[in-house]
Amino acid sequence: MPSRLEIARSLVREIPDYPIPGVRFQDLTPLLADPDAFSLVIQALAQYVEGSDLIAGIEARGFIFAAALAHASGRGFVPVRKKGKLPHLTFGESYGLEYGMDVLEIHQDAIPAGVRTLIIDDVLATGGTAQAAIKLIERSGGIVSSVVTVLEIPALGGRGRIQEDRVDIPVHTVFTA
Repeated sequence: MPSRLEIARSLVREIPDYPIPGVRFQDLTPLLADPDAFSLVIQALAQYVEGSDLIAGIEARGFIFAAALAHASGRGFVPVRKKGKLPHLTFGESYGLEYGMDVLEIHQDAIPAGVRTLIIDDVLATGGTAQAAIKLIERSGGIVSSVVTVLEIPALGGRGRIQEDRVDIPVHTVFTA
């Protein structure tokens, strides 16, 4: 009999050829729509908050998990957004995706110097967004305590790229594709 967490994992659906041909997009929205599954995932993520003062969420679905985890753990939330979405002075970092390039930004004053920050994203694929978020948090003066994702696609090598670049930053995931 599958565990409750395995049942939550089964709610993730794969969308072939989205947003471009050849990409197998992992859609977590059915998991988000199920209150029990969503709660289980937040509980699973909560095991990684120890040693962190803030939780940074990567746009867009990383916001959902990070904000819920920040609330549940009594920590603050910092958004890491796509270019042009933040209203104050920002730092920016470009990154590669499985299907192109983009830029992430963070407010320059979002993270006080020395504050340990946990990065949350929904999916770890190539590692580009996580690597950009690490650079932004460090440029802001923060210390990255770990990177945690809901779903990892091991075949795309994101974990290896992060750990090759930053062996000191643990990478955790709840599910694999």
